[in-house]
Amino acid sequence: MTVNRVLVLSVTAGEGHMRAAAAIKTEILQRNPKATVEILDTFRYASPLIEKVILGTYMEVIKMSPVIYGYLYRQAEKEKPLSGFAKAEFNRIINLLAAPKLVTYIDQMKPQVIICTHPFPLGILSHLQQRGKCQVPVLATITDFTVHPFWLFPEVDCYFVASERLIQPLLDYGIEPSKIKATGIPIDPVFALPKDKIALKRQWHLDLKLPTILVMGGGLGMGPMAEVVKDLGSSGLPCQTVVVCGRNEQLRNKLMKMVPHIPGRVAVLGYVNNIPDLMAACDLMVGKAGGLTSSEAMASSLPMLIVDPIPGQEERNAEFLEAAGAARLVRGHRDLVYYVRQYLADTSLQQRMKEAARRIGRPRSAAAVACTIDELVQ
Repeated sequence: MTVNRVLVLSVTAGEGHMRAAAAIKTEILQRNPKATVEILDTFRYASPLIEKVILGTYMEVIKMSPVIYGYLYRQAEKEKPLSGFAKAEFNRIINLLAAPKLVTYIDQMKPQVIICTHPFPLGILSHLQQRGKCQVPVLATITDFTVHPFWLFPEVDCYFVASERLIQPLLDYGIEPSKIKATGIPIDPVFALPKDKIALKRQWHLDLKLPTILVMGGGLGMGPMAEVVKDLGSSGLPCQTVVVCGRNEQLRNKLMKMVPHIPGRVAVLGYVNNIPDLMAACDLMVGKAGGLTSSEAMASSLPMLIVDPIPGQEERNAEFLEAAGAARLVRGHRDLVYYVRQYLADTSLQQRMKEAARRIGRPRSAAAVACTIDELVQ
């Protein structure tokens, strides 16, 4: 029996959560083209007020004061696993505003299973399950290399996590072993297809004789990217740089004005749709430690130098990737050139980091999630 009706609930906070939802949908439709898979931007649909107030505030805090966000994140980590007051009160407000409309949507669609790629809608569904208003399996895809208490609800039927190393933290929080699957964070199934690195370098008009450094700041183009590009382009290192600005047009325009005055070879891109090919063409990535971007890099066997991660989940992701040997944390962009020089000069280090990335990479993560969904529906 193959699943036919799937509802994926996510939230547009950054882009990673929605990309994970899209990866799951793509994989399910590849297996069953006749399936109905709906991705719902939960707050935008159920409560524009929540989207404007809560998500708007969340994004502004991250941009304007990452230190404050990091403090709040760490405080929430210290809450009792399943009964923190802040978590309970937050979910009470969300349920009051968003649950009624979401119930109507679920009743009309009648999904066989509901998957959440963000913890906020998960709290709504947990509340509905307690009241008997949601009687289909509810699954959660944790989209970072860490487990935060805001994801944890005893009613959830199954958790998908990034790695086997995250199973124990969930067990410590009291989640039953049968409810935990180490599938990897769902990424586009295209990452699992074989790639021709030389052909892709030519396609991107890259010099075949020079190592290529990919600079990314996530979908929002955040971080000290202008400084990073300037430092690398002026370093005299034997490499070329490709920088992806995402939707940050202000940054892209700034870099386009800078590049003619930088002696090194630098290509500036805006929002890129074919990231799998670009990652496969590159040799080292410099940027943020978002869960989806990091997972995509690992699936591409692409080592990372992580610069100034946002305090909170990005710091936790950086710690995980560095401990695995696939990344190095650079505390300030001024130290970046030193680490890049070290990496380019040491072929043994390059091989070790690429192999570490390959070991933890899960290019078929979306397929693993889809298989589990089929099993649960059966």
